[in-house]
Amino acid sequence: MEFREAVKIALQSLWANKLRSVLTLLGVVIGVASVIAVVTMINGANTFVATKVYRYGADVFTASKIPRTWTSAEEYLRYTKRKDLKLEDYEAVAAECTACSATGAMQSKQGSVVNGHHSATGVDIRGWTWTMPTMYNIDIAQGRMFTPAEESHHARVAVIGTDIVDNVLQQGDPLGQEIFVDGQPYTVIGVAERQGKTMGQSQDNFVAIPLTAYLQSYGGDQTVTIYAQAKGLGLPLESAVDQVRTILRVRRHDAVGKPDSFSIDTNQSFIGLWQSISAGFSVVIVGIAAISLIIGGIVIMNIMLVSVSERTREIGIRKALGARRKDVMLQFLIESATMALVGGVMGVIGGIIVAKVVTLLIGFPTTIALWSVLAGLFVATAVGVFFGVYPARKAALLDPIVALRSEL
Repeated sequence: MEFREAVKIALQSLWANKLRSVLTLLGVVIGVASVIAVVTMINGANTFVATKVYRYGADVFTASKIPRTWTSAEEYLRYTKRKDLKLEDYEAVAAECTACSATGAMQSKQGSVVNGHHSATGVDIRGWTWTMPTMYNIDIAQGRMFTPAEESHHARVAVIGTDIVDNVLQQGDPLGQEIFVDGQPYTVIGVAERQGKTMGQSQDNFVAIPLTAYLQSYGGDQTVTIYAQAKGLGLPLESAVDQVRTILRVRRHDAVGKPDSFSIDTNQSFIGLWQSISAGFSVVIVGIAAISLIIGGIVIMNIMLVSVSERTREIGIRKALGARRKDVMLQFLIESATMALVGGVMGVIGGIIVAKVVTLLIGFPTTIALWSVLAGLFVATAVGVFFGVYPARKAALLDPIVALRSEL
């Protein structure tokens, strides 16, 4: 029997028994769809984490009181008992770190912004040093960033995100307009380039003011996050991290042999932690999906056994006309593999649709991985072949005389 003919018979069988086919392939569809949806969302999340959560480049690292990642409440409480990092600590790092090509500092909180009769709450109020846009990978689309002189003189100037322009400012040129940030007046001197939304959260709803003005308005007893950029990756990055660590340990009087009283985080340390978490999550989901595929394979085997029983006379006729055992076995293997492949295709489409619907509803990033699509189709087909062996072998071993005596 030709391969094409066997595939045609399998598709005709599926079409002739639509409800039975849907129920037969449900396990395969669910299993493949689960894998595709999860892999698509995890790939999107990995891209998001690499490009959005940690906006700065691989050669930028931070020193902070509380690290970016922690794994338990007890660990977090232990970090909160550390001494704050002060503006003076940042100034020492900026002055003494010869392995750093740039340094910056930041503090932030949620606040309100008012302009005339328009206002916005829940705005990200950022206290920045003048170097932070470069460190944070943000370009200024209009106007300029504040200068070192404005920072040292606690100038009441601000760089804003496009959400503030759209929702708070009056019509016309945003530059030069006055806004009130938690009741304090600031003059807009720059507008950041639009960044869009990630996971449904706007990245443009912020106001950046000089860190000195920020600390003057909200109090100087808050901890700052210190940013530093190395002169390259590899050894230059390690050298810069070691220098910053030494400077801060000396300033904070950390005893020899004792752990740091602060945390240093690099881009890769955070991404590595996320990827290990997402990999574990993937393993769990793939395990659950494998159960669905096994159940789907068992259902396919059961339906193929029914098909062998229903087509006993047909098998007898084929053998009487010269079909060999391997021909009959190949026919039923192709049919079971085709059924599973159809289920795999439906599962791939369903998984992608689910992932994209999630993106539309909550903005969760998704990225379709070609390897996951191909793997899903391969596994589905393999399941069909594996669970089709027994029914195919049973059909191949039928005695043609007995098969011809079978009732139609």
